[in-house]
Amino acid sequence: MVYLDNAATTQVCPEAADAALNAMTVSYGNPSSTHRLGREAKKLLDSSRASVAKALGCDSAQLYFTSCGSESDNWAIINGAQYSRAGHHIITSRVEHDAVLKSAAFLESTGWEVTYLSPNADGSVSVEAVLDALREDTALISLMLVNNETGAVTDIASIARAVHERTPRAIIHTDAVQGFMKVPLSARTLGADMISISGHKIHAPKGIGALYVRRGLNLPPYIHGGAQESGKRAGTEPLPQIAAFGAASQAANNGIEQYVRQMSALREYAVRRLTAENSSLIIIGGGAPHILSFSIPGYRSEVMMNFLEDRDIFVSKSSACKKGGRSHVLEAIGLKSTVIDSAIRVSLSRFTVRTDIEALCNGVKAARESLRTSLR
Repeated sequence: MVYLDNAATTQVCPEAADAALNAMTVSYGNPSSTHRLGREAKKLLDSSRASVAKALGCDSAQLYFTSCGSESDNWAIINGAQYSRAGHHIITSRVEHDAVLKSAAFLESTGWEVTYLSPNADGSVSVEAVLDALREDTALISLMLVNNETGAVTDIASIARAVHERTPRAIIHTDAVQGFMKVPLSARTLGADMISISGHKIHAPKGIGALYVRRGLNLPPYIHGGAQESGKRAGTEPLPQIAAFGAASQAANNGIEQYVRQMSALREYAVRRLTAENSSLIIIGGGAPHILSFSIPGYRSEVMMNFLEDRDIFVSKSSACKKGGRSHVLEAIGLKSTVIDSAIRVSLSRFTVRTDIEALCNGVKAARESLRTSLR
C-alpha cells in the first residue's frame, strides 16, 4: 500500500501509540484527582504539554489542548474577535480552511464586517494585500500558514510585524495545522497572537489539537465548567490523545531537519518525473515540502484517483473536509475548470519513501496511457 494523503491524516507513529496505550492502561487516573493515580496522570499531562510546546517553540502555559484544529480555529476567531476592542472588522482570505471561513461567516451573520482577500497564484497571501485591507477598526486577522491544498506558504511573520506596527490592537491568528513540523515554525519568532495545530497531521491520533495564545491575550473560555486547561476549556482532558500528541511531537521534533530534507527531496523527485513523463501535466502552487498538487487536464480527478486506488495508491483531489466537493481554493486562485476538475493532491510524511513516489509516478503514467481514449 502506498499512502500519499498525509495532509488529510497520518498513520499513528509507534511512539504515539505506545504513549496512548500507557495512558489508557497504566496512567489512567483523572488528572484533576488528588490521589496518587491522579497525580501520576497530571504529571503525564504536564510532560505531554511541555513536549508539544517545545516543538511549537512556546511555553507550556501558552498552550491549550482542544479536540482538533477546527476547534482551535473556531475558538481563536470567534472568541478572539469578541475579546478585541479594536472594532468589528475581520480580515481573512478566500483560500482558508472551512473552519476559518465558516467561523468568519458566523461572525459576519451577527454584524461583523469581513474582508476576504484574494490569494496569489500559488494560494499564498501577500503582506501588501493584508496592509491594503487593514483598517483602524480591524479586530482580527486569520490567515493560514501553509495552504492545505496547494502547499503555498504565507509569510505570517512579516504580516505580523507589519500589522502590529500599524494597528497594534489587531489580533493575528494563523491556522498552522499543515505547517506544524513541516516548515520552520516557532511561536516565539512567528509573531502571531494565536496559532492552531493538530495532532493527526503529525502521526498522533485524531481527536486532539491545541491552540497557542500569547501572554497577555486573555482569550475568553471556549467551554465553561471545570478548571481544566486553566479554566479556558472545561472537561476532563483526553489524556491518551494528549500523551500521544506529546510523543508524536517529540519524535518529529527530534528529527525535524532530516524529515524536511527527506520530504523536500521526494517532492522534487516526483515533480521531475511527473513533468517529464506527462507532457500536459501542470504543477499547482508549491512551497511546503510535503504537499504536491498537479493536474492533467482531461483526466478527471475521480477517475485518476480510482485508477490509482486499484493499485493501492491513495491520494486525494482536495481537502478531505470537502468530502469530494469542488475545491474553493483552486477556484480562488483563478484556475480554469478543466484544471480544477483534474487536480490531484499528493501529500507526504516522514514515513514516505522513494518507492512510494516511484509507484505514484508509474501509476499516473499508466492511467494517462490507458484512460486516454475514454476521457478525451
